[in-house]
Amino acid sequence: MSVSVTRFAARARSGALASGVRALRIVAQCAALAGVWFVADFAVRHLGLPVPGGVVGLLALLAALLCGGIAPRWVKAGADWLLSELLLFFIPAAVAAVQYGGLLREDGWRLALVVVGGTLMVMVAVAFAVEQTSRLERRFALRRVPVPVAVPVPMPAARRPVR
Repeated sequence: MSVSVTRFAARARSGALASGVRALRIVAQCAALAGVWFVADFAVRHLGLPVPGGVVGLLALLAALLCGGIAPRWVKAGADWLLSELLLFFIPAAVAAVQYGGLLREDGWRLALVVVGGTLMVMVAVAFAVEQTSRLERRFALRRVPVPVAVPVPMPAARRPVR
C-alpha cells in the first residue's frame, strides 16, 4: 500500500513540476514577446517612424521567424496563451466605453461605423495575406519535393561478388 502512495506522490510532484515549468515557459515567452514590442516601440519613437511600434515589432518577429533567427517553439507557448486569453485584454476598453456614455449617445453611430468598417478592412487584408502566403508556401513546397529517381547504391566492399 505504501508503494502505491509513494508512486502517487511522485507522480503528483512530477506533474506539479511539469506544470510549473510550463507556466515558467509561458511567462518567459510572453516577456520575450513584450520585450520585442518594447524595443520596437522605442525604435519607432526615437526614429520618428509613422508606424505603430506593435506593427514594427510584429514585422521584426516575422522576419526573425522566417529567416530562422528565432525558432517557432521559442514563442509558441506564450503566443498561444496570449491568444487564448485575448478577451481579457478588452475589459479595460469596455470599462472606458461605460465611462464615456455621453460620447457614445452623441457619436455612437459614427464610432460603430468606423469600428465595423475597420474590422471589414482588416478581415479583407488578412484574407488576402493568408491567400498570398498559402500560394507562396505551395510554390515553395513544389520546388522542394524532388521526383524520386532510382539511383544505384554501391554495395560495400565486403559484399561485392568476387570475379
